[in-house]
Amino acid sequence: MPEIHLDGLFIAIATFIIIGVFHPIVIHAEYQWGAKCWPAFAILGACTLIVALIIDNTLISAILSVLSCTLFWCIKELYDQKKRVQKGWFPMNPKRKDTYKN
Repeated sequence: MPEIHLDGLFIAIATFIIIGVFHPIVIHAEYQWGAKCWPAFAILGACTLIVALIIDNTLISAILSVLSCTLFWCIKELYDQKKRVQKGWFPMNPKRKDTYKN
């Protein structure tokens, strides 16, 4: 009986879940605080990357690396979300109307 390796499957499932979770987080963060909250994503991304580099478990390291890359990608998505709000695709936070003016 051949040995079954499920690590790749677990990484794929974790990647799918992480991306799915962070999509609404970016939308909510941009609505509440605007793109100026990008340092929080950068700090969390750097922290998860450091942990991924020093941890011995390959599966956990890979999942943390995916999380880190997703957090860094969220920074770009914050600015893209601002553009989507300006186009009217997403609701604008009425408390921050001035931030959407070009």
